[in-house]
Amino acid sequence: MPRKILVTSALPYANGSIHLGHLVEYIQTDIWVRFQKMLGNTCYYVCADDTHGTPVMLRAEKEGITPEQLIDRVWHEHKADFEGFHVEFDHYGSTNSAETKEFAQAIYRKLKAAGLIEVRSVEQFYDPVKNMFLPDRFIKGECPKCHAKDQYGDNCEVCGTTYSPTELINPYSAVSGAQPERRNSDHYFFKLSADTCQQFLREWTRSGTLQPEAANKMQEWLGAEGENKLMDWDISRDAPYFGFEIPDAPGKYFYVWLDAPVGYMGSFKQFCNANNINFDDYWKQGSDAELYHFIGKDILYFHALFWPAMLQHAGFRTPTKLFAHGFLTVNGEKMSKSRGTFITADSYLKQGLNPEYLRYYYAAKLNGTMEDIDLSLEDFVAKVNSDLVGKYVNIASRCSSFLNKYFDGKVLSTPDLWVIEAKEIDRTSKNPIFPFVYSRLEHINELYENREYSRAVRDIMAFVDCINAYIDVLKPWELAKAGEMELLHQVCSVAINMFRMVAIYLKPILPALVANIESFLNIEPITSASAQHLLPAEHRINEYKHLMTRIDQKQIDAMIEANKQTLELATDTHSPARHAEAQQHAIAPIGDTISIDEFNKVDLRVAKIVNAEQVEGAEKLLKLTLDIGEAQPRTVFAGIKSAYDPEKLKGRMTVMVANLAPRKMKFGLSEGMVLAASGDVPGLFILSPDDGAQPGMRIK
Repeated sequence: MPRKILVTSALPYANGSIHLGHLVEYIQTDIWVRFQKMLGNTCYYVCADDTHGTPVMLRAEKEGITPEQLIDRVWHEHKADFEGFHVEFDHYGSTNSAETKEFAQAIYRKLKAAGLIEVRSVEQFYDPVKNMFLPDRFIKGECPKCHAKDQYGDNCEVCGTTYSPTELINPYSAVSGAQPERRNSDHYFFKLSADTCQQFLREWTRSGTLQPEAANKMQEWLGAEGENKLMDWDISRDAPYFGFEIPDAPGKYFYVWLDAPVGYMGSFKQFCNANNINFDDYWKQGSDAELYHFIGKDILYFHALFWPAMLQHAGFRTPTKLFAHGFLTVNGEKMSKSRGTFITADSYLKQGLNPEYLRYYYAAKLNGTMEDIDLSLEDFVAKVNSDLVGKYVNIASRCSSFLNKYFDGKVLSTPDLWVIEAKEIDRTSKNPIFPFVYSRLEHINELYENREYSRAVRDIMAFVDCINAYIDVLKPWELAKAGEMELLHQVCSVAINMFRMVAIYLKPILPALVANIESFLNIEPITSASAQHLLPAEHRINEYKHLMTRIDQKQIDAMIEANKQTLELATDTHSPARHAEAQQHAIAPIGDTISIDEFNKVDLRVAKIVNAEQVEGAEKLLKLTLDIGEAQPRTVFAGIKSAYDPEKLKGRMTVMVANLAPRKMKFGLSEGMVLAASGDVPGLFILSPDDGAQPGMRIK
């Protein structure tokens, strides 16, 4: 039976442009939704702009317009960016809607009736110039740990320490520059510490709704059984504030993170009203519909704790699953405005770059985990030009001309197409039996379902390689020259049929390309069911026209240049680079940050393992003799005995720390350290440089 599915992506904040980091999520979601629709499932995809909060209010004030005018303008910009990358929402709304307000207030009233709302006096920083309480991200000062200047009020972006605004040294308002005052105000709290919330969240976060790594993180935040680590959640903000007023609390507004996820409900309600769909079929407790949220791992805390607790205790259903993804780096580094790698969606499109290049590249990188992915611009150009242009569309280019020139564009479709022995054309002793069976590609549906897009792309392209190998062996251009028309017709018909088969599996990723392929092949829009049959005999294709062109490196260079900003332009005190709601997917440091000067103190050298031997009496050590280009080789004792046979290490290249102070050990003097990787999974892996590296080369 067809499934009933509702899908959402995190709501982009109405305080900035859509950039390539955002698009990881929306492209990932759109591929999954298109796949579900191709299967014939009822699948709705809704989203909305996240419009409330202090950043929007201050930006509108700075521009001399109302918040409503600002969010309307940004809504149209966001909508155009998504359409430009073929992200196809069934409905794209705004959290500043009557429907979202109605649901937010209804949820609040139900939580209050359940005794889960409490009012407390809170001390906060207050800007005496702007006459407003300051959110954490609008307070700056000196980090209390590393003493870096101009750090935000919730965490230091230099050393990664988190703290409260009151811990900052010499705090000041990022809005006016004034020294903030401490004042008290009544705030409204959702009592997440209540036993009913704690018990529900312990069970819900272990129910399989979350990815394993996300579930483990939730247990850290929840604490052990009987431990109450989850704090009550402050859901209110004081006027002036752009948002929804809390019922029966004049001058108090819902914190943006309360009504932001409620925007999923508000947007879907608008869609239901316009399309005669029963909202309760998808949102009531006990619903048989499936509800999936695609989010970045930076907002997992809100979606895996606050949001399900709100829904459960307000009488609504909770999500079927949360799908969290990692962050995007560009060329191996955090996106940077000064380097031009903080790339907006609009600037990408303005360079004439095909949006499906990026859809394909992201798909080739994404999997079902929360791992970060890297957009290597050099690899991006190479992969798209090789896979899509050089390998895939080239199949149609190579074979369709023969069909149109000699056979009136008509294809054959008979069982003997699938086994053509090379002896028929006497060109090789090998038997290039076409390696296609339907089961080879059937598993791709499972990969799509599990968001294992990179594996799906890899298997699809392996099949594309088989098609090209088939063409290369049977050489239709030589068949035409030799007048072997029957075999030529068969070979080109096989290739075109397989080209169509690949299009079926690529359609969720490359919808526009496949639409052009459907026109070229003169066929109706394909679905998953299209894989069950071939093109009918005598089916006529159209003349081939270019389906995709290569990326020009000049386009990439121009895009980078267009996105470069000076530090002055990149700094805007009214719009922090990562606003309070953490929608910009900033990458938190995984350890204490060091400077480039500190890194340069470590002398890393390419080393050749001249000899490796057991150390008598040592349980973990091997004795390595290393050539690093010096007159005499060095001796290093390395704790890698459990992972390596010393005989297999001889002659291998590795990496060592050359300026580590020698260490006197029981077994001798160790004159350095080899580098190895290890993690949560078993195994120890020494590092090796690329081919061509010579002993003594410095690693920089």
